[in-house]
Amino acid sequence: MYPLVIITARGDSKGVPDKNIKLLGGKPLIAYTIEAALGVFPAERIIVSTDSEKIKQAAEKCGIEVPFLRPAELATDTASSYDVILHAMDQANQLGIIYDTVILLQPTSPFRNAQHIRGALALLRENDDMIVSVKVSEENPYYSLFEENSDGYLSRSKEGSFTRRQDCPNVFSYNGAIYVMRAESLRKETIGSFKKVRKYVMSDLESLDIDTPLDWKLAELIMKEGLI
Repeated sequence: MYPLVIITARGDSKGVPDKNIKLLGGKPLIAYTIEAALGVFPAERIIVSTDSEKIKQAAEKCGIEVPFLRPAELATDTASSYDVILHAMDQANQLGIIYDTVILLQPTSPFRNAQHIRGALALLRENDDMIVSVKVSEENPYYSLFEENSDGYLSRSKEGSFTRRQDCPNVFSYNGAIYVMRAESLRKETIGSFKKVRKYVMSDLESLDIDTPLDWKLAELIMKEGLI
């Protein structure tokens, strides 16, 4: 197996300005993801895709070379993650990197570590499209999620005869921390179209995805209290 690690880090951030280089626990947010990747792979197999010189410099201080910047059209609010990944894959080809597996890591998951990456990668089988990190969802379509029907009445999103939430089947939500994908699958279709997808389960704390100022405060609290 020849993995290529892609860390996507756009410069413009609406919820938390400059969050990818904002200091968390004394170091830039992106450093946590780079350190996790370096705990599994050599630096030459890790690509940071960014449009920002500041993020480029921060990544290089962590020991990662950033030989290209993402073009402006792939750094907008409407640019798709899929196109960003394909661009990074093409850049890897031009750099002579051989790979059959792509591991996408987002800097907004600071509590995902090297052990998690190894665990997810170990689950990938020959015919799989993707291993994706998830957390058990507290909101359950059998019990607490509802849809509005054509008459304006609410009904459960998924039919079932459960009287307690604990009796419902577990459901999972992507936590955004780890995507392990076959390069061949990515060349054929978008991530959302994958059919052969397996899960790698992480805890709620490990799954924290920083998107808002409240998420940032929670991350600071988790670190201060030594909860992870």
